[in-house]
Amino acid sequence: MKVGASVLACCCLLIQVLGLALFLRGFFPLPVRSQARKSSISEIPAEPWAGKTSNWTQLPHPLFKKVVIVLIDALRQDFVFGVKGKEHMRYVTQLIEKGSTLSYIAMATAPTVTMPRIKALMTGTIPGFIDIVVNLNSPELLEDNVIWQAKQAGKRIVFYGDDTWIKLFPKHFVESDGTTSFFVSDFTEVDDNVTRHLDDVLKRDDWDVLVLHYLGLDHIGHLTGPHSHLIGPKLYEMDFVLKKIHSALSSKDEDPSFPSLIVVCGDHGMSEAGSHGGSSDEEVQTPLVLISSAFQNKAGTFKEPEIIQQTDLAPTLALGLGLPISRSSLGMLLPAVVEHKTFREQLRFFHLNGYQLCKLLKENLRAYEKDDGVEQFKKAEKLHANWIKLYLEGNTSEVLTNLGRKLIKQYLEALQKLSASLSKQVVEYDIYSMTVGAIITLEMFFLLLICVPSALSSKAEFDLPLASPIFSLFFYMTCLVLAAVHVIVCTSTENMCFFCSISWMMAMAIMVLIAALLCVLLSVLGKIILKHKSSNEKQSSSMSSWSELDLLLLVGTLGHVLSMGASSFIEEEHQTWYFLINTLCLALSQEMCRKYFLVRKRNKMNTSDLEYMEQTDVYINEIYDAHKKELKEERLSILERFIKDNEKWIALASPGIILICCRLLRPLNQTGVQWMHRSDFGHWLTSSEHKPELSFLVGTCLVMIFVLIQGKCSLVSKVALMFGLLGVYCYRATIGHVLYPWQQDTKDITK
Repeated sequence: MKVGASVLACCCLLIQVLGLALFLRGFFPLPVRSQARKSSISEIPAEPWAGKTSNWTQLPHPLFKKVVIVLIDALRQDFVFGVKGKEHMRYVTQLIEKGSTLSYIAMATAPTVTMPRIKALMTGTIPGFIDIVVNLNSPELLEDNVIWQAKQAGKRIVFYGDDTWIKLFPKHFVESDGTTSFFVSDFTEVDDNVTRHLDDVLKRDDWDVLVLHYLGLDHIGHLTGPHSHLIGPKLYEMDFVLKKIHSALSSKDEDPSFPSLIVVCGDHGMSEAGSHGGSSDEEVQTPLVLISSAFQNKAGTFKEPEIIQQTDLAPTLALGLGLPISRSSLGMLLPAVVEHKTFREQLRFFHLNGYQLCKLLKENLRAYEKDDGVEQFKKAEKLHANWIKLYLEGNTSEVLTNLGRKLIKQYLEALQKLSASLSKQVVEYDIYSMTVGAIITLEMFFLLLICVPSALSSKAEFDLPLASPIFSLFFYMTCLVLAAVHVIVCTSTENMCFFCSISWMMAMAIMVLIAALLCVLLSVLGKIILKHKSSNEKQSSSMSSWSELDLLLLVGTLGHVLSMGASSFIEEEHQTWYFLINTLCLALSQEMCRKYFLVRKRNKMNTSDLEYMEQTDVYINEIYDAHKKELKEERLSILERFIKDNEKWIALASPGIILICCRLLRPLNQTGVQWMHRSDFGHWLTSSEHKPELSFLVGTCLVMIFVLIQGKCSLVSKVALMFGLLGVYCYRATIGHVLYPWQQDTKDITK
């Protein structure tokens, strides 16, 4: 059947989209979600009790009267626990060293950008890259979260800071003032707009939860990096803010059993280049410091910060405020937060957390009962029931205390295993869906590759055999094999698989499509092989027209495409380009040598080549005579004459000059992951000691841009261009990157 090139291209494109969608659905699995929308108090499980039903069916009382969340954007863990923290955040360091706080290193997950990290902190889930697509038309956070639960419970929430919170939680705050993160060069006003509300709000008692999101540190990182001289003053400013909040709340803590809590955390870290979004240690390790008078009895027991997951904050905050844990939360309660409570209260908290995680695992894993965490939780639940029976019978012996400690240990082990199992569901690829999508995509790719010569011919059509392959025995056998594979995979896998969750009719239709494409592809290949065997001479002559440079370009392009299949090659893609450019320049040098020194030697040519060149020379002479007058009238510039007279040597020298320029450009700016820490010319120029050199270089480049462009511009365009380039330099001088010629030192000038 003959098919037009446009029709074939459209069909192939649609099938390619299907294969790509299947592959992406497996490569970016949807995050673990609960089937129900929100948790409610009515669904809270009762306390386990052997023999009877416990009368404790409600949530435990809140642990904290007021909660202040201070989220400092791009706060790295070494900014608090490292040398910079000890030097610039002295008040917080003093509290940590006294042991009157709970200090953790909270591990974030990629993508380390603000919106997914806020979701992780408030919902306890692990947002994936697919969330960027899913939430394009839904900026409001619809999942169960701490902010929504607090509002439902009648908590009064006040917010100041990044307006991302207002977009995620509209109508949740009784008072709010958002600041935009668009102006990255502003790292002063953006934080002053948050701090200016503190004096007033800390005097009032009409709020329960206060959320502050500071953006200044993140903006400094984007502008000048984590080792900038601006980092220290900003950390000192944050330390002063925390001291003010802590002093104000401490003076109002009248009831020691019902204190306030300050949560100091970062949404993500900051790379050595000052950016974020990746998964390096500097980007994923964030500090989490819990400050409360409830932890004062731990004074003098300072120890290194424990490593936890960022998702652990959501269940800790929920239970600390007396709220149900978010349905989709993967986190586990931080045990040190409830250490000061009685054994019965601690066991109640851990049981609620374990029950929620088991319920979530049941909704996302088929064979959830076989999970180690579920089995251990059930054992702990039975032991918990026996403990409650002994406790209510009035047993106060040391046996009850030892049993309680053993039970807490069992609960913690179960919670860790449950959380790990759920987290594994998020990061685990759906291999089966990826394989099916990749097979469809590759089949269409090879079919398109085979069809290109026919599609580019004068007829622009392709003879596509459909009837003979589809009605062949091989087609039906392939369908049966694929159907058997589908049944085996879907009945044996324990994890949720997207391709197995679709209807059997749709799955079988896709299997038939794969079999049909395979048969058509094999049939087309067979025809091409037979056709090429009958015309070997023609094929050899056409292949001889391919030069070594053409083959190099083809192999280099295919090699670069294949290198995109590995993340390490993607991170160091510039190394691939360095290799390809150097190889191409060497090949060009060889081509130039052959063109100017080998091909033109008469003794190397045969008779037919000489006759062809003589005819060509006659033709060129005729053209030259016809245009002799025009050529004489043209006035060639000195540069054009030089190029014309030395064309051969310029062509020979060009690849070498390109190689030298590429080598000079390589140390300008270290990129990638492996060598980013090494110093380079770019870092040398942007350092504060070399501002005069950078200023001279920037000024020279701007003048050169004006000189090169102004020749083709009108007078008005020249004036506009001059003022535009002058404005570029003035802007850079204003923000402190370069110096004005009349500036004697590097002190900041007025803005």
